[in-house]
Amino acid sequence: MTTTSTPRVCRGIGEFRAALGERLAALPGEASLGLVPTMGALHEGHGHLVRLAREENALVAVSVFVNPLQFGPDEDYERYPRTPEADLELLARFGADLVFAPTVEQMYPDGEPLVRVTSGRLGTVLDGASRPGHFDGALTVVNKLLNIAAPPVPGPFRAYFGEKDAQQLLLVRRMVADFDLPVIVRPVPIVRDADGLALSSRNRYLDAGQRRAALVLPGTLRALAAGELDLEAARARIDAADQVRLDYLVVVDPRTLAPAAPGPGALALVAAHVGGTRLIDNLAL
Repeated sequence: MTTTSTPRVCRGIGEFRAALGERLAALPGEASLGLVPTMGALHEGHGHLVRLAREENALVAVSVFVNPLQFGPDEDYERYPRTPEADLELLARFGADLVFAPTVEQMYPDGEPLVRVTSGRLGTVLDGASRPGHFDGALTVVNKLLNIAAPPVPGPFRAYFGEKDAQQLLLVRRMVADFDLPVIVRPVPIVRDADGLALSSRNRYLDAGQRRAALVLPGTLRALAAGELDLEAARARIDAADQVRLDYLVVVDPRTLAPAAPGPGALALVAAHVGGTRLIDNLAL
Protein backbone atom coordinates (compact mmCIF):
# COMPACT_ATOMS: atom_id res chain seq x y z
CA MET A 1 0.00 0.00 0.00
CA THR A 2 1.69 3.12 -1.21
CA THR A 3 -0.75 6.00 -0.85
CA THR A 4 -3.79 7.27 0.96
CA SER A 5 -4.69 10.00 -1.54
CA THR A 6 -8.27 9.82 -2.79
CA PRO A 7 -8.55 8.46 -6.34
CA ARG A 8 -10.24 10.57 -8.97
CA VAL A 9 -13.76 9.24 -9.67
CA CYS A 10 -14.99 9.34 -13.28
CA ARG A 11 -18.67 8.75 -14.02
CA GLY A 12 -18.76 8.97 -17.81
CA ILE A 13 -16.90 6.93 -20.43
CA GLY A 14 -15.52 10.06 -22.12
CA GLU A 15 -14.36 11.50 -18.82
CA PHE A 16 -12.61 8.25 -17.87
CA ARG A 17 -10.85 7.92 -21.23
CA ALA A 18 -9.71 11.54 -21.06
CA ALA A 19 -8.37 11.07 -17.53
CA LEU A 20 -6.48 7.93 -18.57
CA GLY A 21 -4.94 9.75 -21.51
CA GLU A 22 -3.92 12.75 -19.42
CA ARG A 23 -2.41 10.67 -16.62
CA LEU A 24 -0.53 8.30 -18.94
CA ALA A 25 0.79 11.11 -21.14
CA ALA A 26 2.23 12.81 -18.04
CA LEU A 27 4.24 9.73 -17.08
CA PRO A 28 7.71 9.04 -18.51
CA GLY A 29 8.26 6.45 -21.22
CA GLU A 30 5.69 3.86 -22.22
CA ALA A 31 3.83 3.88 -18.91
CA SER A 32 1.88 0.75 -17.98
CA LEU A 33 -1.79 0.66 -16.98
CA GLY A 34 -3.37 -1.80 -14.57
CA LEU A 35 -7.16 -2.22 -14.62
CA VAL A 36 -9.07 -3.94 -11.81
CA PRO A 37 -12.71 -4.62 -12.82
CA THR A 38 -15.06 -4.95 -9.83
CA MET A 39 -18.73 -4.79 -8.90
CA GLY A 40 -18.04 -2.80 -5.76
CA ALA A 41 -18.80 -3.89 -2.18
CA LEU A 42 -15.04 -4.13 -1.95
CA HIS A 43 -13.11 -6.14 0.63
CA GLU A 44 -9.48 -6.98 1.37
CA GLY A 45 -9.44 -9.49 -1.51
CA HIS A 46 -10.13 -6.66 -3.93
CA GLY A 47 -7.47 -4.67 -2.11
CA HIS A 48 -4.99 -7.43 -2.89
CA LEU A 49 -5.81 -7.07 -6.61
CA VAL A 50 -5.25 -3.31 -6.43
CA ARG A 51 -2.03 -3.71 -4.45
CA LEU A 52 -0.58 -6.08 -7.06
CA ALA A 53 -1.67 -3.73 -9.85
CA ARG A 54 0.03 -0.88 -7.97
CA GLU A 55 3.26 -2.86 -7.73
CA GLU A 56 3.30 -3.70 -11.43
CA ASN A 57 2.02 -0.54 -13.12
CA ALA A 58 2.59 3.19 -13.33
CA LEU A 59 -1.16 3.91 -13.32
CA VAL A 60 -3.94 1.93 -11.63
CA ALA A 61 -7.62 2.22 -12.54
CA VAL A 62 -10.51 0.37 -10.88
CA SER A 63 -13.98 0.00 -12.36
CA VAL A 64 -16.94 -0.22 -9.97
CA PHE A 65 -20.08 -1.32 -11.78
CA VAL A 66 -22.84 -3.72 -10.73
CA ASN A 67 -23.57 -5.30 -14.10
CA PRO A 68 -27.25 -6.24 -14.50
CA LEU A 69 -26.53 -8.50 -17.48
CA GLN A 70 -24.95 -11.19 -15.31
CA PHE A 71 -27.84 -11.51 -12.84
CA GLY A 72 -30.68 -13.93 -13.53
CA PRO A 73 -34.35 -13.10 -12.84
CA ASP A 74 -34.27 -14.80 -9.42
CA GLU A 75 -30.85 -13.49 -8.39
CA ASP A 76 -29.79 -10.65 -6.16
CA TYR A 77 -29.14 -7.66 -8.45
CA GLU A 78 -31.24 -5.25 -6.38
CA ARG A 79 -29.97 -6.79 -3.14
CA TYR A 80 -26.33 -6.76 -4.21
CA PRO A 81 -24.51 -4.48 -1.73
CA ARG A 82 -23.49 -1.01 -2.90
CA THR A 83 -20.99 0.74 -0.61
CA PRO A 84 -19.42 3.58 -2.63
CA GLU A 85 -17.93 5.53 0.28
CA ALA A 86 -16.30 2.48 1.84
CA ASP A 87 -15.12 1.36 -1.59
CA LEU A 88 -13.39 4.68 -2.21
CA GLU A 89 -11.72 4.55 1.20
CA LEU A 90 -10.36 1.06 0.50
CA LEU A 91 -9.15 2.04 -2.98
CA ALA A 92 -7.33 5.04 -1.56
CA ARG A 93 -5.69 2.81 1.01
CA PHE A 94 -4.42 0.36 -1.62
CA GLY A 95 -3.22 2.97 -4.08
CA ALA A 96 -5.73 3.28 -6.94
CA ASP A 97 -5.32 6.38 -9.10
CA LEU A 98 -8.64 6.43 -10.99
CA VAL A 99 -12.07 4.95 -10.37
CA PHE A 100 -14.55 4.41 -13.19
CA ALA A 101 -18.03 4.25 -11.64
CA PRO A 102 -20.61 4.56 -14.44
CA THR A 103 -24.38 4.17 -14.20
CA VAL A 104 -26.27 1.45 -16.04
CA GLU A 105 -27.55 4.12 -18.45
CA GLN A 106 -23.99 5.17 -19.27
CA MET A 107 -22.87 1.61 -19.94
CA TYR A 108 -26.00 0.57 -21.83
CA PRO A 109 -27.53 3.82 -23.18
CA ASP A 110 -29.96 1.97 -25.49
CA GLY A 111 -31.03 -0.56 -22.87
CA GLU A 112 -29.75 -4.13 -22.86
CA PRO A 113 -27.26 -4.55 -25.72
CA LEU A 114 -28.54 -6.35 -28.81
CA VAL A 115 -25.10 -7.83 -29.47
CA ARG A 116 -23.30 -9.68 -26.68
CA VAL A 117 -20.21 -11.80 -26.20
CA THR A 118 -21.15 -15.46 -25.93
CA SER A 119 -19.29 -17.69 -23.53
CA GLY A 120 -19.79 -20.77 -25.70
CA ARG A 121 -19.56 -24.30 -24.36
CA LEU A 122 -17.36 -23.31 -21.40
CA GLY A 123 -20.11 -20.98 -20.20
CA THR A 124 -22.83 -23.62 -20.05
CA VAL A 125 -21.31 -25.93 -17.42
CA LEU A 126 -20.91 -25.62 -13.63
CA ASP A 127 -21.85 -22.04 -12.72
CA GLY A 128 -23.13 -21.56 -16.25
CA ALA A 129 -25.55 -24.46 -15.82
CA SER A 130 -26.78 -23.08 -12.50
CA ARG A 131 -26.91 -19.47 -13.77
CA PRO A 132 -27.89 -19.51 -17.47
CA GLY A 133 -26.63 -16.43 -19.31
CA HIS A 134 -24.44 -15.32 -16.42
CA PHE A 135 -21.15 -15.63 -18.25
CA ASP A 136 -22.45 -14.04 -21.44
CA GLY A 137 -23.31 -10.99 -19.33
CA ALA A 138 -19.98 -11.06 -17.50
CA LEU A 139 -17.90 -11.35 -20.68
CA THR A 140 -19.93 -8.63 -22.40
CA VAL A 141 -19.19 -6.10 -19.67
CA VAL A 142 -15.54 -7.16 -19.32
CA ASN A 143 -15.12 -6.76 -23.08
CA LYS A 144 -16.64 -3.26 -22.84
CA LEU A 145 -14.42 -2.32 -19.91
CA LEU A 146 -11.26 -3.54 -21.64
CA ASN A 147 -12.13 -1.53 -24.73
CA ILE A 148 -13.04 1.58 -22.71
CA ALA A 149 -9.80 1.42 -20.71
CA ALA A 150 -7.46 0.44 -23.57
CA PRO A 151 -4.58 2.92 -23.22
CA PRO A 152 -4.58 5.71 -25.82
CA VAL A 153 -0.77 5.80 -25.71
CA PRO A 154 1.70 2.89 -26.12
CA GLY A 155 2.49 0.88 -23.01
CA PRO A 156 1.66 -2.42 -21.31
CA PHE A 157 -2.00 -2.94 -20.34
CA ARG A 158 -2.85 -5.48 -17.63
CA ALA A 159 -6.22 -6.54 -16.21
CA TYR A 160 -6.45 -8.21 -12.78
CA PHE A 161 -8.92 -10.97 -11.88
CA GLY A 162 -9.20 -13.09 -8.74
CA GLU A 163 -8.78 -16.85 -8.93
CA LYS A 164 -11.82 -17.41 -6.70
CA ASP A 165 -14.02 -16.99 -9.79
CA ALA A 166 -12.05 -19.69 -11.59
CA GLN A 167 -14.55 -20.32 -14.37
CA GLN A 168 -14.92 -16.61 -15.08
CA LEU A 169 -11.13 -16.21 -15.12
CA LEU A 170 -10.78 -19.03 -17.65
CA LEU A 171 -13.47 -17.50 -19.86
CA VAL A 172 -11.88 -14.04 -19.72
CA ARG A 173 -8.52 -15.52 -20.69
CA ARG A 174 -10.12 -17.42 -23.57
CA MET A 175 -11.96 -14.28 -24.74
CA VAL A 176 -8.75 -12.26 -24.70
CA ALA A 177 -6.87 -14.98 -26.59
CA ASP A 178 -9.64 -15.79 -29.08
CA PHE A 179 -10.35 -12.13 -29.89
CA ASP A 180 -6.66 -11.05 -29.80
CA LEU A 181 -7.40 -8.30 -27.30
CA PRO A 182 -4.27 -6.24 -26.47
CA VAL A 183 -4.31 -6.87 -22.72
CA ILE A 184 -2.42 -9.13 -20.33
CA VAL A 185 -4.73 -11.04 -17.96
CA ARG A 186 -3.20 -11.28 -14.49
CA PRO A 187 -4.72 -13.92 -12.19
CA VAL A 188 -4.47 -13.21 -8.47
CA PRO A 189 -4.68 -15.96 -5.79
CA ILE A 190 -7.66 -16.28 -3.47
CA VAL A 191 -7.52 -14.24 -0.26
CA ARG A 192 -9.01 -15.96 2.80
CA ASP A 193 -10.04 -14.92 6.28
CA ALA A 194 -8.18 -16.44 9.22
CA ASP A 195 -10.82 -19.19 9.44
CA GLY A 196 -10.20 -20.21 5.82
CA LEU A 197 -13.36 -18.79 4.23
CA ALA A 198 -12.65 -17.16 0.87
CA LEU A 199 -13.33 -13.43 0.95
CA SER A 200 -16.50 -12.53 -0.95
CA SER A 201 -18.87 -9.59 -1.12
CA ARG A 202 -21.66 -12.07 -0.40
CA ASN A 203 -20.17 -13.14 2.94
CA ARG A 204 -21.87 -10.13 4.54
CA TYR A 205 -25.22 -11.85 3.96
CA LEU A 206 -24.25 -14.70 6.33
CA ASP A 207 -25.31 -14.63 9.97
CA ALA A 208 -22.97 -16.07 12.60
CA GLY A 209 -24.37 -19.60 12.32
CA GLN A 210 -24.27 -19.59 8.54
CA ARG A 211 -20.73 -18.27 8.62
CA ARG A 212 -19.67 -21.24 10.73
CA ALA A 213 -21.58 -23.61 8.45
CA ALA A 214 -19.85 -22.16 5.36
CA LEU A 215 -16.48 -23.33 6.67
CA VAL A 216 -17.37 -26.82 5.44
CA LEU A 217 -16.50 -25.61 1.94
CA PRO A 218 -12.80 -24.72 2.41
CA GLY A 219 -12.44 -27.51 4.95
CA THR A 220 -13.70 -30.12 2.50
CA LEU A 221 -11.50 -28.76 -0.30
CA ARG A 222 -8.46 -29.07 1.95
CA ALA A 223 -9.40 -32.64 2.91
CA LEU A 224 -9.88 -33.53 -0.75
CA ALA A 225 -6.50 -32.04 -1.65
CA ALA A 226 -4.83 -33.95 1.18
CA GLY A 227 -6.34 -37.25 0.02
CA GLU A 228 -8.34 -37.63 3.23
CA LEU A 229 -11.62 -37.81 1.27
CA ASP A 230 -12.52 -39.06 -2.18
CA LEU A 231 -14.90 -37.02 -4.31
CA GLU A 232 -18.09 -38.82 -3.27
CA ALA A 233 -17.20 -38.64 0.41
CA ALA A 234 -16.40 -34.94 0.01
CA ARG A 235 -19.79 -34.30 -1.57
CA ALA A 236 -21.50 -36.23 1.21
CA ARG A 237 -19.68 -34.21 3.84
CA ILE A 238 -20.97 -30.93 2.39
CA ASP A 239 -24.47 -32.33 1.87
CA ALA A 240 -24.60 -33.35 5.52
CA ALA A 241 -23.67 -29.89 6.81
CA ASP A 242 -26.41 -27.91 8.51
CA GLN A 243 -27.82 -24.97 6.47
CA VAL A 244 -25.72 -25.94 3.41
CA ARG A 245 -27.12 -27.14 0.07
CA LEU A 246 -24.52 -28.35 -2.41
CA ASP A 247 -24.77 -27.19 -6.01
CA TYR A 248 -21.68 -28.96 -7.30
CA LEU A 249 -18.29 -30.26 -6.21
CA VAL A 250 -16.11 -31.36 -9.12
CA VAL A 251 -12.50 -31.93 -10.03
CA VAL A 252 -11.53 -30.56 -13.43
CA ASP A 253 -8.69 -29.71 -15.77
CA PRO A 254 -8.37 -25.93 -15.12
CA ARG A 255 -7.59 -25.29 -18.81
CA THR A 256 -10.79 -26.86 -20.17
CA LEU A 257 -13.13 -27.60 -17.20
CA ALA A 258 -13.23 -31.21 -18.39
CA PRO A 259 -13.57 -33.76 -15.56
CA ALA A 260 -10.19 -34.86 -14.21
CA ALA A 261 -8.90 -37.32 -11.66
CA PRO A 262 -7.86 -35.78 -8.33
CA GLY A 263 -4.14 -35.16 -8.37
CA PRO A 264 -1.44 -32.65 -9.27
CA GLY A 265 -2.56 -30.15 -11.87
CA ALA A 266 -6.28 -30.65 -11.23
CA LEU A 267 -8.61 -28.07 -9.73
CA ALA A 268 -11.44 -28.75 -7.27
CA LEU A 269 -14.42 -26.40 -7.65
CA VAL A 270 -17.36 -26.09 -5.28
CA ALA A 271 -20.57 -24.07 -5.21
CA ALA A 272 -23.18 -24.26 -2.48
CA HIS A 273 -26.04 -22.32 -0.95
CA VAL A 274 -25.48 -21.43 2.69
CA GLY A 275 -28.82 -20.26 3.96
CA GLY A 276 -29.98 -18.04 1.11
CA THR A 277 -26.47 -17.11 -0.08
CA ARG A 278 -24.64 -18.86 -2.88
CA LEU A 279 -20.89 -19.20 -2.33
CA ILE A 280 -18.12 -20.54 -4.55
CA ASP A 281 -14.59 -21.67 -3.79
CA ASN A 282 -11.79 -23.70 -5.37
CA LEU A 283 -8.44 -25.23 -4.58
CA ALA A 284 -5.64 -26.56 -6.74
CA LEU A 285 -4.88 -30.19 -5.95
